[in-house]
Amino acid sequence: MAVSSEDKQGLAPLVSARGITKTYRTGDLLVPALKGVDLDIEAGEFLVVMGPSGNGKSTLLNCLSGLDSIDAGHVVIDGQDIHEMSDRARTAHRAANMGFVFQSFNLIPVLSAAENVELPLLASRAKPKEARQRAEAMLDRVGLADRGRHRPAELSGGEQQRVAVARALVTEPAVVWADEPTGNLDSATAGAVIELFHEMNAAGQTMVVVTHDAAIGETAHRVVEVRDGVISGQKVQNGGLSSEPPAQ
Repeated sequence: MAVSSEDKQGLAPLVSARGITKTYRTGDLLVPALKGVDLDIEAGEFLVVMGPSGNGKSTLLNCLSGLDSIDAGHVVIDGQDIHEMSDRARTAHRAANMGFVFQSFNLIPVLSAAENVELPLLASRAKPKEARQRAEAMLDRVGLADRGRHRPAELSGGEQQRVAVARALVTEPAVVWADEPTGNLDSATAGAVIELFHEMNAAGQTMVVVTHDAAIGETAHRVVEVRDGVISGQKVQNGGLSSEPPAQ
């Protein structure tokens, strides 16, 4: 069920980040990637992160999701500070509460589509029969019911990305993070993937998408622009769920 602006009043954000700082070391050179970023993401929101290459978009997604460590700050997801957890606990939290979609699909080539989709369920200790049933049901939901036994090399780019989307959604995560999910797709296929994202979002799924595509940004509840490691601007649109936070 989608989350309306009325429903979320008085509720804490699903994701709340404060003072996120990240610096990379390249030889003797320190390269600041994020410079004290603050960001809230509401449950049920479709948020798009945009900005020039090399300005911190993907780093922000990785730090918000706990894929990457941070140097300072806090990221609270559903009431838990993920960077205060041990590595093992953070990995388990991601498996239980997050889904990921990447530009390169990241499917395991020796596994079938169904086997790729059921992996997160098996990692969460679901019974094999249940995992396969849920994987097949999710493949049906993304329009690939007849492709479950095919390996990635036997699928088109668009089909592979839909398998990756199914894998991200099969655990019913609190939030799905997507980093340039249409970067390797033609425009028609990219449009179909984003339409699928919006169908899932309309059912209540929180989506956070990093992209260069302004057309995707136009369909979001909110667009956040990242430049030089800070949030340089935000725009609420399409009846967005979130009121715009103060600019940094």
